[in-house]
Amino acid sequence: MSAYVIAQIDITDPDLFKKYGEQVAAVVKRYGGRYIVRGGSMDNLEGALARTRLVVIEFDSQEAARRWYTSAEYAPLIELRQKASEGEVVIVEGVG
Repeated sequence: MSAYVIAQIDITDPDLFKKYGEQVAAVVKRYGGRYIVRGGSMDNLEGALARTRLVVIEFDSQEAARRWYTSAEYAPLIELRQKASEGEVVIVEGVG
């Protein structure tokens, strides 16, 4: 069953975040992930938005998403992202 990594972030260092952005897509692809949403404009329909940027990445399963997130290739990029932004990241199981 598909799973989705959802990240809500605020970029605090645009130059550093650009370096993250230039590297992360290849690692996502290597682990079978595919971007569904990667930034872009948002139209708030209800409530207050917690963050200014939303990212959704689809994987074949929660296990595949965790393999990507805990991989040696992604570890230094996590550190880079955390230095360049603030936010939350979750894995959500998709529907049947």
